[in-house]
Amino acid sequence: MQELNISLFQWLAAGHMPQPQLLWIASVIAEGASWACVAIMGWVAWRRPPQRAYAMGTLVAAAVAALTAHALADAINLPRPFALGLSPAHIVHGARGSLPSAHASVMLTVALIFCMRSTLRGAGFAMLAIAVLTGWARVYVGVHFPFDIVAGLLLAAAVTAVFWVTMRLGQRFILQKLAADPARAAPRRDVPENRALAPRKPRASVRHA
Repeated sequence: MQELNISLFQWLAAGHMPQPQLLWIASVIAEGASWACVAIMGWVAWRRPPQRAYAMGTLVAAAVAALTAHALADAINLPRPFALGLSPAHIVHGARGSLPSAHASVMLTVALIFCMRSTLRGAGFAMLAIAVLTGWARVYVGVHFPFDIVAGLLLAAAVTAVFWVTMRLGQRFILQKLAADPARAAPRRDVPENRALAPRKPRASVRHA
């Protein structure tokens, strides 16, 4: 598998003789494209108030994906391409383990979770495209292998699945609570009518001398 990984890297990466214009584009994407996803999430939270709670849940899932990706990278400790001499690091980057890619894990988690919701699917597809471009760019600049990006996708899919299950269980719990308490499930529309039908107290008669 590692031989295939290296072969794919050598096919996709800039290597030791990069094209200057393409390298500049890839470097900009590799270092800055994640901020585009942050901007999209901020726009959703600002322009679509009903989706703010969902966006906050997505942030929690993204944090879980980031922490898990870093923990796995430290445990697996797969050297990065530039550490093996396969390519220079065309952007500044540390030499910690490369698999899975934390960028891919986080960005794809956010994109997949947004794609699950019909009202946010457009934003989700936009972030999915940005995540794929970022994955290519980080391979091109020599800081990740292609399998690092694939591993990030798998981790993102797992976190998204856990998010979906948690959301479904939460909805079921809330519905059960509402079903157990009909007073909360339906507003009391009969209150005005009850007040109108309630017997009135007789007024005290005043006798004039």
